[in-house]
Amino acid sequence: MTITTDLVIRDLRIPASMDDRDSADFAEMTRVRNAVLREVSGHDDHAVPPHELLPHYHNEQYERQLVWLLELDAEVIGRAGLGLPLEEGSTTAFWFIDILHAFHGRGFGSAALALVERTARQESRSVLQSWAEHASEGAPRLAAPTGFGTIPRDHAARFFLRHGYALEQVERCSALDLRADPAHLERLLAEATAAASGYRVVQWLAPTPQEHVAGYAWMKSRMSTDAPSAALEFDEEVWDAARIAAHDAQYVDAGSTIQVTAAQHVATGELVAFNELVIGNDRTRASHQEDTLVLREHRGHRLGMLVKCAGLLSWRRLVPDSPRVITYNAEENRPMLDINEAIGFVPIAYEGAWKKTVDAAAAAGR
Repeated sequence: MTITTDLVIRDLRIPASMDDRDSADFAEMTRVRNAVLREVSGHDDHAVPPHELLPHYHNEQYERQLVWLLELDAEVIGRAGLGLPLEEGSTTAFWFIDILHAFHGRGFGSAALALVERTARQESRSVLQSWAEHASEGAPRLAAPTGFGTIPRDHAARFFLRHGYALEQVERCSALDLRADPAHLERLLAEATAAASGYRVVQWLAPTPQEHVAGYAWMKSRMSTDAPSAALEFDEEVWDAARIAAHDAQYVDAGSTIQVTAAQHVATGELVAFNELVIGNDRTRASHQEDTLVLREHRGHRLGMLVKCAGLLSWRRLVPDSPRVITYNAEENRPMLDINEAIGFVPIAYEGAWKKTVDAAAAAGR
């Protein structure tokens, strides 16, 4: 437990179920999470009820997750978290700090970050990384070293810079109106289908059918190596049937729906591209596009357009009351942004990806 100028930072115990008697803290953590995201973005499209968020904290076979509550006068005013990938020899850590705007400027974020960084060092993590949504306007601006995208030196940027973090990448958050006339999507799908001779579309809802587990696992493993990541560092992930089952369970156990649309190479039966769409139990809320990838060796056949359009058209039928889809892309990922823009996605926000590297010996506590 850490106490700084009346601020109390205490560990959050993850309950087995929201029906547990000690689930109130998790509910409070979720309330603050949703409130901060609303303050930052101006909408509730990222809000998740506690029972849907909880399963994402249960699977610790592949990443250990530590969460703290920030309390002032017994009121939860923020949260902090640290994700520790469990790939062998991992030196990376991913963290977040969310504090209600009314409590900014009082040193609470710095106190939480000191705890997060100290814990990361104790776990021998030398590469610390985090993401934050930034204001859309303002000057002066910081440019990503990729040469694509800028953010203003807003409150979040000043916090990262003050604590020794460097901006590595800018990500674009985009939205698509699902209520628009589908004729445009249908035309793009027809064109992509004609260009993708030798490939066919296959789709499923989680849990993943056995015949697609191996192919899906291989594509998910390639997300950690093939997606544009600038100078950010990600461990090469190993995905197998057990990891796919754990991944699917996070959504199924939450009552969420995840649809996977894949392109299959007809000659070999290999799955070579995929797109994921997700929605929570309330199907009147926004949908979220998760991973999309075309394997390097199969690029140039419009497979990205194929799986996205096929997925969106079937998604409209599956969840007709969802008003829009939210997605994120690196600003330098022009091939994927070209597809999104052609489909009709429009930018609504930008995130900065921040990184700090510490001395390996210091990280190990020596």
